[in-house]
Amino acid sequence: MDYDIVIIGGGPGGYTAAIRAAQLGAKAALIEKDSLGGTCLNRGCIPTKTLYRNAEILNTLSKADDFGIYVEGLRFDIEKMQQRKENVINQLRGGIYNLLKANNVDIINGAGSLKDKNTVEVINADGTLEELTAKNIIIAAGSKPSKPPIDGADSEGVYSNEDMLNFKKVPDKLLIIGGGVIGMEFAGIFRSLGSRVTVIEFMPGILMQVDTDITKRYSVLLKKQGIDVYTSTKVSKIEKTGESFIVHTEGKKGEASFEADQILIAAGRSPLIEGLNIDKLGIFYDKKGISVDEDFMTNIEGIYAIGDVNGISMLAHAASHQGIHAVEKIMGINKENKSPIPGCIFVFPEIASVGITEEQAKESGLKYKTSKFLFGGNGKALALGETDGLVKVIASEDDVILGVHIMGPHASDLIQEGTLAVSMGLRTEEIRGIIHAHPTLSEAFHEAVLGIEGLGIHSMPVRKR
Repeated sequence: MDYDIVIIGGGPGGYTAAIRAAQLGAKAALIEKDSLGGTCLNRGCIPTKTLYRNAEILNTLSKADDFGIYVEGLRFDIEKMQQRKENVINQLRGGIYNLLKANNVDIINGAGSLKDKNTVEVINADGTLEELTAKNIIIAAGSKPSKPPIDGADSEGVYSNEDMLNFKKVPDKLLIIGGGVIGMEFAGIFRSLGSRVTVIEFMPGILMQVDTDITKRYSVLLKKQGIDVYTSTKVSKIEKTGESFIVHTEGKKGEASFEADQILIAAGRSPLIEGLNIDKLGIFYDKKGISVDEDFMTNIEGIYAIGDVNGISMLAHAASHQGIHAVEKIMGINKENKSPIPGCIFVFPEIASVGITEEQAKESGLKYKTSKFLFGGNGKALALGETDGLVKVIASEDDVILGVHIMGPHASDLIQEGTLAVSMGLRTEEIRGIIHAHPTLSEAFHEAVLGIEGLGIHSMPVRKR
């Protein structure tokens, strides 16, 4: 079968690319060996955020008496939680299938690999073999959980984040190896479910990509929540003792050991390039992923790599954006790929960022300004009973917004205005005149922007010396 574009991988990058290709009149085929939606839908973003919602409700109920509401006999049903999670996944998966079919994309259930620069070999689910020829090929194979070389990491009861999503009981003591996004999201979920959570992080801090003004405040909240975090600490060995574990570590204060009922290894993700046959074609790659240019094309003309597999940004929305850009390039539409990538972390409270951090501004020698507004001064946050956190804005010397960092209620929704501001290179004066509805959380962003020029209405004026 001959196609204009063949896409290997049906995750957010792959299926988005396929639909965009069809919109532009291309004959497209999408190859997926597992389930449509990829890691994000089936074993990542969506199931995690569905469970996050369960945890969020439990957190709200734990503070219900603050609102004059008293809850007695609170309990939860893990089986029902898991069923709800699966229902959400199935509904979205079915929606993707219907969208692909409605756009006349051929869906092929099988494992695809490159035979040459214009041929993809597919081992179908029934074991049969077929070949697809294409003018262009897009690799969107995704990633897999990384496993550090720790003695005992293969023991039963030591889970990856994908395995942990299918938990059947809540561990009394959960130890998480890795203080990145995945590790901290699971820490918040299981703490809300009743686990005593310990996080071990090899790096000097958690969430290293986040502005330190945010992580410093978040670390204080973690202590209040009862989550223990040990940074600059290496796990040397995992030892199973009956039904539990002893985790041996080496840190700033020497050797230490921790007891746990279950262990989650959340040490990041690695590009999934095995089985693609890219070595045969001479496609360049390294441990970070397949090498691509600004249009996501590999060193072989007509072969592209998008999403986690190129290692640029392991975020679903980045993969979708890359897929659209690659397809439009193939179809003769030339656009500059300049949009900043927002990041959202579903912890308690939420964290979201876009653009540069203050640390990056300092390292680059940039002259900059910062402004912060605390949610404690926002009427909607007070009404919600969620006043922890802040909005931080970083601007250039001439007031162009370069970075926005939020920790607080609905940060994942609020960041979009910041993304628009950074993407469009807006100046503070352009946002200053935009009316923000009251009472809303968006007013916190407006106030932080006003603060860049010292014009905040609901902030104490800065005393001039």
